Amino acid sequence: MVLANLALLIFHLFGLEIKNRRFNPEWFDEFGNWLEYSESTHRAYCFVCFLFRDPTKKEAGYKSFVLDGWNSWHSKERLKEHVGGVSSLHNIAKKKCEDLLHKAQHIDVALHKQLETSKNAYFVRLNGAIDTARLLLKQGLPFRGHDESNISYNRGNYREVYDCLAKHDAALAKALTVDAADNSLLVSPDIQKDIIKCFADEILHSILEDIGQDVFCLLVDESRDVSYKEQMAVVLRYVDKSGVVKESFVGIVHVKDTTAANLKSYIDSLFAKLKLSLKQVRGQGYDGASNMRGAFNGLQSLIMRENSSAYYVHCFAHQLQLVVVAVARKHTGIAEFFNKISTLLNVVGGSAKRRDMIRDINLNEVSKAMGCGLLNTGTGLNQEQCLQRPGDTRWSSHYKSLRSLVNLFQTIIKVLEYVEKEDKDGPQQP
Repeated sequence: MVLANLALLIFHLFGLEIKNRRFNPEWFDEFGNWLEYSESTHRAYCFVCFLFRDPTKKEAGYKSFVLDGWNSWHSKERLKEHVGGVSSLHNIAKKKCEDLLHKAQHIDVALHKQLETSKNAYFVRLNGAIDTARLLLKQGLPFRGHDESNISYNRGNYREVYDCLAKHDAALAKALTVDAADNSLLVSPDIQKDIIKCFADEILHSILEDIGQDVFCLLVDESRDVSYKEQMAVVLRYVDKSGVVKESFVGIVHVKDTTAANLKSYIDSLFAKLKLSLKQVRGQGYDGASNMRGAFNGLQSLIMRENSSAYYVHCFAHQLQLVVVAVARKHTGIAEFFNKISTLLNVVGGSAKRRDMIRDINLNEVSKAMGCGLLNTGTGLNQEQCLQRPGDTRWSSHYKSLRSLVNLFQTIIKVLEYVEKEDKDGPQQP
């Protein structure tokens, strides 16, 4: 048993040694913050050296006060020698003991502070990554770059915007240097995808929360993307709680087969994922393709077999486009007119040289008109114009084509005169 409590010393008789000498309890008054007495061995020990002294350093009292114990009761000076100077092994061990007793010096406190600093820096980086993704998503810009390494001159929109944000945000710039390992910078492709998915999930959750258990209309269109994959876009038309009619895009699905049965199965899968029911559908809107509007095996008929209230409506805009284009083709005068417009566009825009002439001549005409005060100036006015070709099934594209032709009429005349006189080797009227 080790004794260091003065209250116990009053009733304790320390063991006798040679020449009737024994441990003096008054030594506790002077050395009590480290001195201890063992009742079993009748020897004194250094408490702080026993716990905190470097065991590889055997000199300066290690054997006497740590290993075997000290019992030279006649030599009190030996206790002072053991304490030694400020940098002695005993005082180093004592300092370690005091640090342990001092809560602010505990390793868990230091670790907690370090963890808090790292956590705060991580949240700053996360907010920067979210702000970067929000900007790119709002502007409809791509995220990835061809080469996102540190030696690349252009690492893609996400990395470049993120770095630009750090240049103007001191907190973010600091967070990128505080314990920011390569796997916690929040710039990897997987992290970018995760952030995008979080935005998509939040928006989708908001849309579905708006709909709730109410009814809605189903709008579907499918077409090929730039990689020639058939993609089916799904839009829900509904009235929100404020009475506002909304059309919200809820998903795009890659379809390998565009038959009505397959499209129906893809819609069922999407509805199951969104926790929606076909019983909520009160209308269907598609284009006029046979797999969509077929009365017997079209998508609309398959859905109406499950829900007779899901009435099908052929897209009015699509119907109008088809009717107007068909009528224009059947009318001899209109058909001839647009054929001549097509020929004119082929001649005038038949080479890069002629297209450059249109831009240069139009620029000079606009500059002269503005100098004479014939044109108003302002944001969005007097922008560079070019000839636009009409589409086959979009009547509005014919309007845009005619409008550009009217605006550039004088310019086109000059280009035609040039073609007649000097550019006879270029594309001509058939």
